Amino acid sequence: MESETRYIGGWPFQPNRFFFSYPVIPAESHPPSKMKASLMLLLAPLVSAAPTVEHRQASQSIDALFKAKGKEFYGTATDQGRLQAGRNAAIIEANFGQVTPENSMKWESLNPRQGQYNWGQADYLVNWATERNKTIRGHTFVWHSQLAGWVNQINNRDQLTRVIQEHIRTVGGRYKDKIYHWDVINEMFNEDGSLRNSVFSRVLGESFVKIAFDAARETDPSAKLYINDYNLDQPNYAKVTRGMVANVNKWLSQGIPIDGIGTQGHLQSGQGNGLAQTIKVLAATSVKEVAVTELDIQNNNSNDYVAVTRGCLEEPKCRSITVWGVRDQDSWRPQGNPLLFDSNYNAKANYNAIVQFLSQ
Repeated sequence: MESETRYIGGWPFQPNRFFFSYPVIPAESHPPSKMKASLMLLLAPLVSAAPTVEHRQASQSIDALFKAKGKEFYGTATDQGRLQAGRNAAIIEANFGQVTPENSMKWESLNPRQGQYNWGQADYLVNWATERNKTIRGHTFVWHSQLAGWVNQINNRDQLTRVIQEHIRTVGGRYKDKIYHWDVINEMFNEDGSLRNSVFSRVLGESFVKIAFDAARETDPSAKLYINDYNLDQPNYAKVTRGMVANVNKWLSQGIPIDGIGTQGHLQSGQGNGLAQTIKVLAATSVKEVAVTELDIQNNNSNDYVAVTRGCLEEPKCRSITVWGVRDQDSWRPQGNPLLFDSNYNAKANYNAIVQFLSQ
């Protein structure tokens, strides 16, 4: 696939950021120590208390605190490889209420060749979440990146329409009534608010929006259907005003069943208040709800995390926040330590600041 550079908060990133594998990393092991009986007795109270600390790795659940304020969840992105590595699963189970598949439900992962579906990793995530009563956000049906090569080769309008419909019916149908939100279309706008050049827009124009959302609604009527994009972080930015806001209002007036707008929230330090303001702009459209769907903030900025959380809390239509990963070193842009847990799975100041704010 041809590579392109996109800019998030003025910083260049490659959209193929998600092209990496998830090795199964064994949990940390420690060789047994030979200790005197008296020392073992001395340490016994600490040892007995250890499982609670190991399990949560945070003082309180931000998900529980967020729900207590009337919101739906504070979630995170993960996949089978992450869930089977280190303390990820325990931290998610204790502190987050929702999961988004980081890669396993993208078209290239699920349906790399026409007629062939690879369900293993996506099924694992859905089963894991369902067994633990975690909400699931499906990500994503239609996206120009990480798209199966055979789809990119389609030039016929009728054929591409059928392929989109069949893909959504197959994937959405498999997980019907298990997935609460679906990112039906992901990253369809350029920075000036125009439609991104993709196989979908080239062959179908903007009609692929109706094709995709109609198929999703037909397949799983109870799922909340979202349009999702990045750089929706400044209230007066063209991608927000001329792109998302103007087009979503137009499409809703045409009867296209868009329930919500997702702003990804891949931020640089100092951009939290801008996203908080943009949440209100997006919520002022005719959609039923909005959400922050892929939040990470560079340079350990607790104030920005609190600003985004406050922005969602103060907007009735903002229903949820999802951070894009658990610990810093597993982030797609780890150099800025952008997440809520450090490399040793300890809750950071970012996490504790959210807890303190939501505890007020």
